Amino acid sequence: MSVWPLGRLPHTKINSMKKKPTIFKSILLTIFAIVLPAMMLAQDTGVDLRGAWMGSIKVQGTDLRLVMQVSINETDSMTVTFDSPDQGAKGIPTSKVILRNDSILITSKKIGGTFTGKINADHTSIPGLWKQGGMSFPLIFNRQERPVIVNRPQEPKPPFPYRSEDVSFKNATGGFALAGTLTVPDQAGRYPAAILISGSGPQNRDEELAGHKPFLVLADYLTRQGMAVLRYDDRGVGRSGGSFNNSTTTDFATDAEAAVNFLKQRKDIDTTRIGFIGHSEGGTVAPIVASQRSDLAFMILMAAPGLPGEQILIMQSELISKAEGIDEKTIKTNEKLSRNIYSVLKKTRDNEKAEQKIKAMFIAADKKNASDTASHHMTVEQISAQVKTLTSPWFRSFLILDPEEFLSKVKCPLLAINGSLDLQVPSRENLQAIEKAMIFGGNANYMVEELPGLNHLFQTAVTGSPTEYAKIEETISLAALEIIGSWLKKNVVDQ
Repeated sequence: MSVWPLGRLPHTKINSMKKKPTIFKSILLTIFAIVLPAMMLAQDTGVDLRGAWMGSIKVQGTDLRLVMQVSINETDSMTVTFDSPDQGAKGIPTSKVILRNDSILITSKKIGGTFTGKINADHTSIPGLWKQGGMSFPLIFNRQERPVIVNRPQEPKPPFPYRSEDVSFKNATGGFALAGTLTVPDQAGRYPAAILISGSGPQNRDEELAGHKPFLVLADYLTRQGMAVLRYDDRGVGRSGGSFNNSTTTDFATDAEAAVNFLKQRKDIDTTRIGFIGHSEGGTVAPIVASQRSDLAFMILMAAPGLPGEQILIMQSELISKAEGIDEKTIKTNEKLSRNIYSVLKKTRDNEKAEQKIKAMFIAADKKNASDTASHHMTVEQISAQVKTLTSPWFRSFLILDPEEFLSKVKCPLLAINGSLDLQVPSRENLQAIEKAMIFGGNANYMVEELPGLNHLFQTAVTGSPTEYAKIEETISLAALEIIGSWLKKNVVDQ
């Protein structure tokens, strides 16, 4: 689960009821697509909207671009899609599109938003208004001569100086196959191998989010350093079987274990030097597996939790809210509501009863702010969606999961790194908890390091807010790559 469309540890925006409503950045620009008969549009309106259009809205002082692509598909229908280059989001359908003469209306029930606009005489501009959550934003779409390109300079391009193989392997526990990519140095031999484990939310093998492909960049870097690297689509994602919904962190651990068993059968892998690199929630999955088997050679935790889930959620919400300019009073109100909801989840195992109690809390909080015209008031649909997320098996298990239970049983060499600007898994507190677990478990072969100026994705950042992720061209800081590479060379490659 991730309220941010990033697939990272969740930022539960369970109260967006004061000024500067934070809900917009999480759902506003997640893209919607519609299909309408092209001939009907041409006959009824004489308007040809084919091509690329771009506009932007200002949310909390930040300009967010919105790109509309209009094309004619093979069935002679007009396809309209919206992208958000600054959030790396695409693919959410709309519920209604009306085009009459020079006026257009687009409605998306899924995100509770509408766009209304009036096409100018020469069909080069569509001035209009975006409405969502009781607020309105001016939005002008202008026809573009060229498509909007997001620059990702670190993304590797072929030809590659190593072998890349599409692979699949069986999760015997779940009864399905996972699909991924294995990269191996070109020269014949048996190589140490790293298995990459993604963070929370459904992720593909490249851990693609916010327009970035962190695992593609990391796999390329490490394979050039003499490592074999296996990255795979999460269950139910891409070419992997199984179902992501209703799965928990411990379920994902069986996927990672299946990856180890697969590599153990490979003749080009040194089976005594297989380990994990886990990012965010993947940094909890890795210790779960390591606590149950002793044949792992190493472990690297990138922005991994060291504290229990509830503590991380409270800290995360406060830090991100502050970065977005939310006032202190609202932050405290949100925290109180969060703690009350978490208490219900821990005490009420029956989902139906828990849903009723939490829904009542949301409604009461909304009514309390009814007289505040600057407040964002949640719709019935938004409340229902939040309640379903909060009562999901994944969220329930994450809330009470304590990584120390597993970290203290890790005996292999371990590197834990985090960025000082990480607002999702706060660096200092979680690195301290990881180190404490190493000491408590008697593992002396560990290294814990905070990397200054880096965010949750290990990008060089300004504030660390998730709203920066897609806007930063860098995918992973060279400083982060180098510390991983040098540690692996010393502890794995040269062994």
